[in-house]
Amino acid sequence: MSLLEENQSTDLENMVGLSRRGFISAGALCGAAMFLGGNLLSRSVLAASVSAGTSKLLGFDSIPAATRDTISLPPGYKSSVLISWGQPLQKDGPAFDPSGNGTAEQQEVQFGDNNDGMSLFEFPAEQDRALMAINNEYTNYRYLYPHGGMPQSADEVRKALACEGVSVIEVRRQNGQWHFVQGSRYNRRIHGNAPIDLSGPAAGHTLVKTSADPQGKHVLGTFQNCANGKTPWGTYLTCEENFTDCFGSSNAEQKFDAAQKRYGAVAASKEINWHQHDERFDLAKHPNELNRHGWVVEIDPFDPQSTPVKRTALGRFKHENAALAETHDGHAVVYMGDDERGEFIYKFVSRDKINHKDPKANRDLLDHGTLYVARFDAGDGNADHPKGQGEWIELTHGKNGIDASSGFADQAQVLIHARLAASVVKATRMDRPEWIVVSPKDGQVYCTLTNNAKRGEDGQPVGGPNPREKNLYGQILRWRTERDDHGAKTFSWDLFVVAGNPGVHAGTPKGGSSNITPQNMFNSPDGLGFDNAGRLWILTDGDSSNAGDFAGMGNNQMLCADPLTGEIRRFMVGPVGCEVTGISFSPDQKTLFVGIQHPGENGGSTFPEHLPDGKPRSSVMAISREDGGIVGA
Repeated sequence: MSLLEENQSTDLENMVGLSRRGFISAGALCGAAMFLGGNLLSRSVLAASVSAGTSKLLGFDSIPAATRDTISLPPGYKSSVLISWGQPLQKDGPAFDPSGNGTAEQQEVQFGDNNDGMSLFEFPAEQDRALMAINNEYTNYRYLYPHGGMPQSADEVRKALACEGVSVIEVRRQNGQWHFVQGSRYNRRIHGNAPIDLSGPAAGHTLVKTSADPQGKHVLGTFQNCANGKTPWGTYLTCEENFTDCFGSSNAEQKFDAAQKRYGAVAASKEINWHQHDERFDLAKHPNELNRHGWVVEIDPFDPQSTPVKRTALGRFKHENAALAETHDGHAVVYMGDDERGEFIYKFVSRDKINHKDPKANRDLLDHGTLYVARFDAGDGNADHPKGQGEWIELTHGKNGIDASSGFADQAQVLIHARLAASVVKATRMDRPEWIVVSPKDGQVYCTLTNNAKRGEDGQPVGGPNPREKNLYGQILRWRTERDDHGAKTFSWDLFVVAGNPGVHAGTPKGGSSNITPQNMFNSPDGLGFDNAGRLWILTDGDSSNAGDFAGMGNNQMLCADPLTGEIRRFMVGPVGCEVTGISFSPDQKTLFVGIQHPGENGGSTFPEHLPDGKPRSSVMAISREDGGIVGA
């Protein structure tokens, strides 16, 4: 039996791989100072080749891949459950009902399902107290209802909506361990039935008005909340991703216009079927309701009475996350990816500057500014770590061919139909842009391009930052802005890593770039996060079949990379059937919070193990070192 065949039938704990190879690393090796002068075209994003295994930033050994139904960590680390789906937020709240007979009203005051992106907010001058805002992306009908199937009534649709949105919770540290504070006045749910305001250029536009909201300024609910952002003024950004999947039509023959088609509207819905029991999601009756979702929503976690706001100036698409940065002259920048095959990467630059002295003065900062979309060149063709140049194209009505002749009557339409506007300016179609993060050390920006099985089809050329046809494994893109200024219109890019499987496919492209080995291979990089020291944490949501093209990869996992050397080590493996997603750190960097989403999505899991009913539940985990040190160091 070969090693790969053996690993398909057993845990991968004894897998032995090749030693790590040398590889090309990024411009961070040179330091930010080297990029402060000179012409952009004269700068190389890539630095010299370094030997593998030399990272001084990664203080743990890479662990093997695994297929066990538990959390696997390096020696000297431990994990505990912070909170799980269904946990009541208040002390007198209803307990979770594992039978599936719990009501929508009960779920609206319980921790939501399928937790994803999250951010931690410190209390001023209180090191052991914080708030966490945590996305709840969707729900698993298999476990939500007693019948384990599609919703069969309006009440069941409401229950599904109650599972999604955002959970805000208080956490405190006692004896070195962080705990959820049940009963805190800050604990609340912002779910699919909660009131939300609509603001910015698209608010009040004809395309967002409905019979229930003739003013077009007050939306019911946020749902399909994927990843997140945290603003310098202390608010939380939650991103609406696969919102189109929630809509369908009672008219099976309904004809959809170009914009509806581009955003994925179909009559049959996509295995959600809310429209059959709640006419709000019926496009035959309320076509504009679709335009009221797909936005970035801003939430004040410290004001439980505040109404969340959808910021339409940031554009409407399938938002993955929102990464904050600041220009040299003080304007806010938000980087965003549209998570669908062949869609785009965007950035928003605020009209006004951030007021760091008065956080409340920034509350409407994201309502005014300029939206851009990225265009990448074909790159240098390097098979291992390609690099090239790029530019940001403005998406403003009256510029770059975006006007009435191309179907846009005003700026509100540009934002509501951002995908169509980006196509007009011939932006680069990407391999599913997911999380974007900005390095705290040198300002370089990283973006996961998770996969794209249709690359090379449908007018999606192979090349540049999307170098593989029928891309099964994904890659991580990196760019550095002109003068290290996030307000700049041009940038240099490279691929930090091209994921692959060198155990099954020798060499590039399917084997991956040279910093991928049998010891650290993975597929479908999704979540990303930096800690204060500049370690890059990579979370996966890919194929965990451990067979075929994915043999030897095991369950989904979290890895850690050194941006200076390019070295990547596996830090954690999740339980059966899960996605590893959402990451945040305690202020002292001694606890890492990470999400385990949909364990046992298709059965086969009882995670987390301590729950008595054996029903798998999405959970937020707290990971720390047994010696109390900094995670990853």
